[in-house]
Amino acid sequence: MMISPIIFCTIVLGIGSVRQAAKVGRVGGVALGYFLVMSTIALAIGLFVGNVIHPGSSLHLTEQAAAAGNKAAAAAGATGFWGLVQETIPTTLFSSVTSGKVLQALVIALLTGFALQAIGPAGAPVLRGISHLQKVVFKILSMVMWLAPLGAFGAIAAVVGATGVDALKSLAVLMLAFYLTCLLFVFGVLGTLLRVVAGVSVLRLLRYLGREFLLILSTSSSETAFPRLIAKMEHLGVSRPVVGIVVPTGYSFNLDGTAIYLTLGSLFVADALGQPLSLGSQVSLLLFMILASKGAAGVTGAGLATLAGGLQSHQPGLVGGVGLIVGIDRFMSEARALTNFAGNAVATVVVGSWTGEIDRTRMSRVLAGAEPFDEQSMVEDDLTHGDPVNQPHPDAPRLPAAAPVPVPVPAPVPGG
Repeated sequence: MMISPIIFCTIVLGIGSVRQAAKVGRVGGVALGYFLVMSTIALAIGLFVGNVIHPGSSLHLTEQAAAAGNKAAAAAGATGFWGLVQETIPTTLFSSVTSGKVLQALVIALLTGFALQAIGPAGAPVLRGISHLQKVVFKILSMVMWLAPLGAFGAIAAVVGATGVDALKSLAVLMLAFYLTCLLFVFGVLGTLLRVVAGVSVLRLLRYLGREFLLILSTSSSETAFPRLIAKMEHLGVSRPVVGIVVPTGYSFNLDGTAIYLTLGSLFVADALGQPLSLGSQVSLLLFMILASKGAAGVTGAGLATLAGGLQSHQPGLVGGVGLIVGIDRFMSEARALTNFAGNAVATVVVGSWTGEIDRTRMSRVLAGAEPFDEQSMVEDDLTHGDPVNQPHPDAPRLPAAAPVPVPVPAPVPGG
């Protein structure tokens, strides 16, 4: 019920934010290119780890479940290339969202996003409307997620009853593999890139953002730390125009943790249901996930919905297996948010270094603790956190406080 509207809103808002990046020319192009490359690397690492360990291969479900999945996949899947093309074209503009076919919602979302991008400022009210619609959709999703533990209990209990402790072992292997892959990406890929480009240790940068990581850990959402990341990156020495474009755009386009989660989760579900994906299917799924993951940041449960949408578009018979992950999604959501946040922080420093828009002397002093961040400066900003789309640009001029209007005092009336 929620997959199509979530995919539509997140992709339209993600593509709509490209218009903001285009305003800063070279910085926007460098940032978008960096986001695309890093997201692809994260997806590729996830696929590599998933194909090496096969986290769901030891979870032998019943033959009835596998047969049901194959039957559903055969009934819902398109036949041939032209059949797939016809499946992507909806009957009407709005039927793409109501039909439950993710590829149709994806096509309309792409067309809508590019149309809003092309008409410029005239499309801003529509983007704001879709942003509000996304909040409503995610609120409904949060209501559904209150009942998700009951569904997760039934799904996991049934699997454990049929397979024994192998189910718990497989879920533990999936969580461990996900955590290790995220650590490998942050300290291996991002750490190496940060050291080579900016000459900064990733450990020092992460220690500087320690308070933000604790905030994300408690909320399972990187969006709660959005205004603090902007303030701290400016305090670090990155120029305000670079921070103003890289951070908001990164929250929609630079979701490294979500990319790793989508690939590992897809391979886990496929192996658990006895329908392992071929290399071609994995690459096709990877390309879809690169696009579908854009704009899915900040809200707990969006990664799970994107995973279900990707599976439904490629292997409809695997969608039911997503219920196996619901029980541990909360723990994986925290790692996703932490990885996404670390990726955006590193991206800001790297893009600032590439474009020459960073004060390296100040950065060294800040990371060494010589110029600590003033926490009192965040009191006002914390009141406006939580929406990268509607967040005011850091370069926007602040209106001065209105001067008090003098109240005229009536002259005394003679004899009164």
